[in-house]
Amino acid sequence: MGQKKVFSTRIDEDRIKDLKHLAVDTGRSLGDLLEEAIQDLLTKHTPSRRG
Repeated sequence: MGQKKVFSTRIDEDRIKDLKHLAVDTGRSLGDLLEEAIQDLLTKHTPSRRG
């Protein structure tokens, strides 16, 4: 993975609350959770990224 950069977007308030709870429950950062979700989405929609 390359150098990390700041990425800003708008997310539904309820999704943010859910993510914060998940971060606490799993002991991970919001950034880690979002990176995992983005990677999963890219894998799902990009044939060359599938195992």
